[in-house]
Amino acid sequence: MIKRVLCLILACMLCLAGCCERGEVESAFGAEKSGLPLYGLKIGIDPGHQLKGNSEQEPVSPGSSQTKAKVAVGTKGVSTNRPEHEVDLEIALELRDLLTQMGAQVLMTREKADVNISNVERAEMMNRWGADCLLRIHCNGSSDRDVHGMAMYVKSSGDAGQESFALARCLLESMGEATGAKKIGVFRRDIYAGLNWSRMPAVLVECGYMTNPTEDTLLSTPEYQRKLAMGAALGIAEYFGGAGQR
Repeated sequence: MIKRVLCLILACMLCLAGCCERGEVESAFGAEKSGLPLYGLKIGIDPGHQLKGNSEQEPVSPGSSQTKAKVAVGTKGVSTNRPEHEVDLEIALELRDLLTQMGAQVLMTREKADVNISNVERAEMMNRWGADCLLRIHCNGSSDRDVHGMAMYVKSSGDAGQESFALARCLLESMGEATGAKKIGVFRRDIYAGLNWSRMPAVLVECGYMTNPTEDTLLSTPEYQRKLAMGAALGIAEYFGGAGQR
């Protein structure tokens, strides 16, 4: 029931967004901010990668002797020839605006390409801010161009591990429904520093494969990016239990 109501709210918001200036959606509803579905939540968004990778090493998890590159370069579109970091940021900005319209406070790790912020630094930024959850927005790649669909990755253990898995399941279901994309699954991994260092529920969202020609084109389409954002917002709302519930 919550999901159906939120779908209606979001549909109205998206329609209003087309005719209202940013920040006017709330007043168009004639509602107090405290009545919005995600009011009171602090949501972190980490658009994956950046203009240039950083091969310097950092620990994969707190106290670990295993290290990996601070920031990988990311994949590239086979149809669009676009770098992943650009597409990640576009999706993340769409999600930021929608979450803000729904009443949440949102912090982005980056809002431009030319930065140098390691994965550990991104997680620590959200830890200091006290984020209620963190979505790391990425696109996938494969040597097999036929592979397509979306997948969620969470840490294998540690702080908020079970909560991360539950959030990821909500995100996969909602984003799959919103886009019609294949839902590959939710996977536990211990190799992502950005997840291992996060103390709140954190999910690496692989929105689709830029190595699949059809999906690559979709991922750069504003309409599809809005569907991804809507699905993610619904997943977050469902995980936290709807308006006014934490």
